[in-house]
Order: sequence, then C-alpha cells, then structure tokens
Amino acid sequence: MAGPTALAANQRVAREALPVPFLYRALRGPMRQALGRWFDLRVEGLEHLPAGGPYLIAANHHNYLDGIVLGVAAPEPISFLVMPRVWRATPLHPMFHRHIGSIPIDLERADVGALRRALYMLQSGKVVGIFPEGPFSVRGRLEPGLPGVALLALRSGVPVVPAGIRGTYEALAGRRGYIPRRVPLGVRFGPARSFSEDGANGRRSLRLHVTRRIMDDIAALLP
Repeated sequence: MAGPTALAANQRVAREALPVPFLYRALRGPMRQALGRWFDLRVEGLEHLPAGGPYLIAANHHNYLDGIVLGVAAPEPISFLVMPRVWRATPLHPMFHRHIGSIPIDLERADVGALRRALYMLQSGKVVGIFPEGPFSVRGRLEPGLPGVALLALRSGVPVVPAGIRGTYEALAGRRGYIPRRVPLGVRFGPARSFSEDGANGRRSLRLHVTRRIMDDIAALLP
C-alpha cells in the first residue's frame, strides 16, 4: 500500500526552521543525560528517520516513560497525542502538556478535533507521535492497534516511522509513586513507510490493513 505522500508537494521544513517549545528544549538535554547515565538508554535505527518533518512516529505503549524515551531519542521535537489520564495526571499536567506541544485525545469516542490538530501539525512540517494501542498495555506485550493511526497515515500521506520501546514496562511494573527501577531502556526505529488511499476497496478495510501493517512493523522491532 505504499505510495506517494499527500504532502510531497510541500517543501520539507528544515529542522532549524521549526520552533522548539522552550520547555521541551530545556528538559530534553537533562533528561537525555539522566536516562543515559541511570538507565543505559540505547537508541537504534536513527538512520531510518526522515531528514526533517513532517512524519509520524508510531510506538508501543506501557507507561509515561515511553513519551520521555521517544522525546529524547528523536532529533526533532515530537507533538504527542495524549490520552486524558496522562493529560490530567496532576493539576499541573495540562499546562505542562500545552507548553511542550502535546495534543489531547479522547479515547472513548471518535475524537475528530484531536485528529484535525494532529493533521495540522503534520501540515506545518512537524513530527507527531502516536501510541496506536491507545491505553497503556498492562500486560507488558503489544496490544491490537486502534484505527486513529491509519486515519492519520492515510489522510496526511506522511511517512510513518515505527518505534519499538523496551524496558519501560519492567521499570514501572509494580512500582508505587511512579518512580522507575533501574533497568536498561531502549528504542529502536524501523524503516519509514507511506500509505495512500488511491485504489482502495473500502475505507474500513483499508484502515484495518494499514493499522495491522503498522502494528506488525512495531512488533518486528520488539524483543
């Protein structure tokens, strides 16, 4: 189902030209150092990332550490789609997420507004991060993907980069106070893939196919 991207006509925006949220920029360096020193963070497959935005990163999801790991691993700032329990984790979290460019999404319904905001980010040349499983995986394994990732991939046409995150489940499983235990963390990026709606035989079947393809790409990157 690979095909020309819908945004191919738009000139790619250079990394330096995209404004980076101040809070994102301020936290990224210290967090990268902390994860490297205390959790032996390893990043693989950076060569698979496009030279600049827009593109979509789709990754597995265990807990809040996943966003931190991806945020320090990718060269561009990522605007993450964030579910309500993460957006409102504390009274300060909504302000925090607004200042780093997160996009709130309601998983209990078809949140068209959130998908439109994500598409706008992509059309602006930015990088959007999505966890296709939706809620956290509480069993430490990859769960089936929701159709939102296929909608974004097909509507935008931008490259979709799969990412496999390891260690975050073990770091927080059974922990109280959300303080992770020291275990090795890692993220592995896979080859980007683009999808097109051209020649589709039924939108629903196409979305199911694209969702499964993206989830298979993520699964291939996991231990």
